[in-house]
Amino acid sequence: MPEMPEVQGLTSFLEGRAVGRTIVRTSVGAIAALKTYDPPNTALHGAQITGAARRGKFIVLSAGADLHLVFHLAKAGWLRWYETLPTTPIKPGKSPIAVRVALDDESGFDLTEAGTKKSLAVYVVRDPEQVPGIARLGPDPLEPAFTREVFGGLLDGRRTQIKGLLRDQSVIAGIGNAYSDEILHAARMSPYAIAATLGDDEVDRLFAAMQTTLAEAIAEASGKPPADLKDAKRRGMQVHARRGEACPVCGDTVRSVFFADRSLEYCPTCQTGGKPLADRRLSRLLK
Repeated sequence: MPEMPEVQGLTSFLEGRAVGRTIVRTSVGAIAALKTYDPPNTALHGAQITGAARRGKFIVLSAGADLHLVFHLAKAGWLRWYETLPTTPIKPGKSPIAVRVALDDESGFDLTEAGTKKSLAVYVVRDPEQVPGIARLGPDPLEPAFTREVFGGLLDGRRTQIKGLLRDQSVIAGIGNAYSDEILHAARMSPYAIAATLGDDEVDRLFAAMQTTLAEAIAEASGKPPADLKDAKRRGMQVHARRGEACPVCGDTVRSVFFADRSLEYCPTCQTGGKPLADRRLSRLLK
C-alpha cells in the first residue's frame, strides 16, 4: 500500500509534470472506483490543473478553487505515468486501469489496481473536505504544528496497541502498515505496547523515530518518477516485509505476526526483549 512517502513522491511528481496542463479527457475503466457523480468526471474536461497536494494518503489535483480530482490508491493501486498516453481504448473490466487522465501535451496517467479486491477510490468534488476519508483525517505528523506535546496528547488515555494507533488515519494521517513497522523498530518498541502506558522517555523516542523515519523516506522518494518509487520503498525497509532476514541493527532474525489480510514485522532483540510475539489471537508475548 502506498503510504505518506510514496504518496508525497507521486504528488511532487505531478506538481512538476501535470500542474499547468489542461485535462483533455478522462476515461473510466472501473465504474466502482468512481465514488462521486456530481460534478461528473466530464467536468474536468478542458480544466487546467492548478495544483497538486497530499492529504494523508490522498492525492488532490486541483483545477481552480472549486473543482478537484481526488484519489486514494488503497492497497493495490498505483499511478502509471506516460509521456505519450496510449491511444488504445480502455475496455471496462478487461484491464487493471480504473481511470485514465489525458493531458493537452499528449501525456497523462492511468490509475491502476491489481488483484481481485478493489478498493481504489476516485472522487471529483468541489471541495476536498467533501471526501469522507479526508474529512476525518488526523494531523499530518510532519506538519510544523505537530509537536512532541501534540503527539503525547494523542496517546494520553488510549488503551490501544501502539501499532494500531499509528495506522489509524483519524489519529495520525499518512502512516500505514509498512512505516508503522519501521517507526516502531527505530523506536525499539513492541507493536503491542499500549499507548496510554508509555513513559515520557518512550514517547520521546517514538516521536523522534516517527519524524526521522518519515522524513528520510520522503527524501528518498523525492525526485523519483512513479515507476521507481516502489523499489525505493522496498530498499529502505529495515524490517517490514523482511521476515527471515537479519535485522540490520542487531543481527537477530526478523519475525512476523500474521493477520487476516496483512502481517507485521519486528525484531525480537530490538523491540520485545528477545521474546517472539504470539499469534494475534493471543495478543501477548509468548512465555
